[in-house]
Amino acid sequence: MPTTTTRTRPDWPCQVKSPGSYDWERSATKWLRELVPARYASYPALLRHPVLLARHAHLQVQQEIRVARTALQTARADLPRLGLPESVIEHTIRLYAAEIMQLQHIARSVRAVTEALVEHTSGR
Repeated sequence: MPTTTTRTRPDWPCQVKSPGSYDWERSATKWLRELVPARYASYPALLRHPVLLARHAHLQVQQEIRVARTALQTARADLPRLGLPESVIEHTIRLYAAEIMQLQHIARSVRAVTEALVEHTSGR
């Protein structure tokens, strides 16, 4: 029997219906498709198997976190060479830090949805 407690977790995305509710898998698939590049979102295997789509979304978000961390770690050295003023560099550093936090939240949400999808799939 599918769980209905996952949505109460703070990491559950508001765009995804509660597990076990009507059409929740479709809402999960729609949300996950928004996290992967458009060309991946049209691959039939990813659409037929939401758990596979969730895996790819997880990999995609992890890669985005790595990119944002690299951008943050190299900003002080690289941005002055581009001729950017200090105020822009500081703003950019804050932007990267905020983006990392947002991506980490999305990663936790992907994990919560993935767990629910796996549980739902194994319960079939």
